[in-house]
Order: sequence, then structure tokens, then C-alpha cells
Amino acid sequence: MGVIERHTVPVARGTVALVLHLPSAPERVPCVIACHGLSASKDSDKYLLLGEELPRAGLALGRFDFRGCGESSGTEEETTIASRLEDGRGVLGLLAGHSRLDGRFGLLGSSLGGFVALHLAAERGDGLPVVTWNAPATLEDLAEREDAQGIGRPFLLEFAQHRFAHAPEGVPRHLIIQGEADEVVPLEHATVLHATAGEPCDLVVIEGGDHRLTDMAHRRQAVAHSIEWFQRFFGADA
Repeated sequence: MGVIERHTVPVARGTVALVLHLPSAPERVPCVIACHGLSASKDSDKYLLLGEELPRAGLALGRFDFRGCGESSGTEEETTIASRLEDGRGVLGLLAGHSRLDGRFGLLGSSLGGFVALHLAAERGDGLPVVTWNAPATLEDLAEREDAQGIGRPFLLEFAQHRFAHAPEGVPRHLIIQGEADEVVPLEHATVLHATAGEPCDLVVIEGGDHRLTDMAHRRQAVAHSIEWFQRFFGADA
């Protein structure tokens, strides 16, 4: 059993709820920041699983709610990709000075959270490792869906201005994990992400995996690949 801390992160016009999972041993460790998808939260089963497995592997995990979701302030219909990037920066900024962390960070994002994680990695430009699970390469399909929960006018205006319509190109140290049977983000998105990523990059297709990786065997496979990827680059940066 590791150590669990709860933090409130101040951001523009609100607050972000953050839970930090740490290994029991007192050594300073790298930290992976988990970014959830649209109308989800830090408390979904996949992030709770990551909160158990990463500390066992000697890594910290920070899972947080974007504004408008979970325990964070605000309304999701008022959020954008830009506001999600603000939230991610706030979390990274708060944890940068944490006494149990060694200053090395990675990003893991599922679905829209993976899209956000890639943009966050691209703007930092410091080569932190990033893992995406079933992330879109473009938001065109999402912007065209009239029934998309959590999508409001600010998001659509942002998309119309082409600010964050597509995933950034050239992001290195990117592992793409994609469910072969994803009914929300088709496999083609993963192939585009792979083709446009910087090196090193890898693509893992989980046979039969759906968008949520509902099957626990599929989810554990994604977790194992993710841990291996992060340890590879945290080891290289030691």
C-alpha cells in the first residue's frame, strides 16, 4: 500500500482536484500525470488501477479532474482544449516542487485526455514521455456530433478557429495504445498519430479492445505497456 495525498490546484477562475499516489519507500521518484477523457473523471476504474500499479513499479501517479468534471470547479460545457491545458500546467506546476518527486514527469491520457497530453508535451518541448490510450488524431468527428456530452459553444468556437483541431506532429517518446475494436475512436486515428509522431515512437494495438478497454485483461495489458514505456525513458534520463 502506497501513500495517497489529496491536493487542490488553483487555476484561472477555479480549482482542480488532484490525487497523488506515491510508493511507500521514501526515495524521490518520477511522476506520471493522468489526463482523463470527455465527461469522465480521475476516479474512473482505469485511473484507480494506475494508482495501484504505478507505485508498485516505483513511480508516482497524479490523477486529476479537468475543470467541469469530478471534484474540480466549473461546468464542462464551458471548457476547451485551452482550458484543459491550463489545468495540466497547473498540476505540473504544483507537483514540480513536491519533496517526494525527483522532477521527472510523464503524461498518460485516455481519449480526449490523450489529445490534451500530446498538446501539453508539444508545448513543453522537453521530451517527457507520453502514452495515449485510444486518443483521437483530429477532433473533426467530435465537433460534428450534435449529441456529444460535455461539448459547449466555447469548444466549438475554438475548433472553428483551428487552434486545436488536430493532434500536434513530431512529439517524441510517444507510445500509442489503441483498442482494435474501438467504437468511438477508430484504429485509423492511431495510425495517423504513429505516422506523424517524432522518434522514438511505438504503436500497440490491443486485439478486441474497445474504447474504454472494458475487458480487464485488455486494461492490464495497456497498463503494463505504459509502465514499461515510462521506465524506459525515466531510466534513460536518470
